[in-house]
Amino acid sequence: MTVTPQSIITVAAVLAALFALFGYYNKAHNWYLKQEQQDKDIKSIKADNTMLTYGVLACLKGLHEQGCDGPVDEAITKFEKYLNQKAHDQL
Repeated sequence: MTVTPQSIITVAAVLAALFALFGYYNKAHNWYLKQEQQDKDIKSIKADNTMLTYGVLACLKGLHEQGCDGPVDEAITKFEKYLNQKAHDQL
């Protein structure tokens, strides 16, 4: 087997193509992992927001029980309407 400049160029081209394919695969894999992590983070944030919403509603109902009217009643109504619409995917 003789080593010619053409065979060296061919081997280099094949190696470069393999490295490029590996690089693209690696980028796609990392992107997929990042998307999975973002999905987990979004679920966590939604759970936190749900708890905060229920906490605010509980505070408003506590104020209502203490005799606060007006904006408190309006806020309770809006919160309950929002939660009902959200539960039925109407938003």
